Amino acid sequence: MAIYQQGYTDAQRTNASSKSVRLYKDIALSFERNSNTKDIIVKKDIEAVKQSVRNLILTNHFERPFHPEIGSSVTAILFEPMNPITANILTRTISECINNFEPRVRLVSVTANPNLDRNAYECTISFYVVNIPGELVQLTTMLERSR
Repeated sequence: MAIYQQGYTDAQRTNASSKSVRLYKDIALSFERNSNTKDIIVKKDIEAVKQSVRNLILTNHFERPFHPEIGSSVTAILFEPMNPITANILTRTISECINNFEPRVRLVSVTANPNLDRNAYECTISFYVVNIPGELVQLTTMLERSR
């Protein structure tokens, strides 16, 4: 007599099963309300990790209370001249920040392409979420300096 575990493959794919080890949850920073529960919308798994990576990159050093080491100098780099050397420095800074401060991410690549018309960098970050196997996640964001 064979016993089949239903939901095993589902737990590997979506991580929403009670058999999974971790479920990443975070609140949406837009603070929108869920119309059914009247509570703040919750981001789960991949969306929660994407939001965390984006916030980590845009956080400067000394912005987080009691953790001055968390953050990156990306906003300072954006005021440098737009050339391939600055793009390389930006790529290395983002990679170092993610590897040091985001344990849920296994980083694959970071690219920063200068967009001279908008005076910004289009940054693409490719990574795997540690608890969700087999799905490559790409986060693309436009990094531009604020005045």
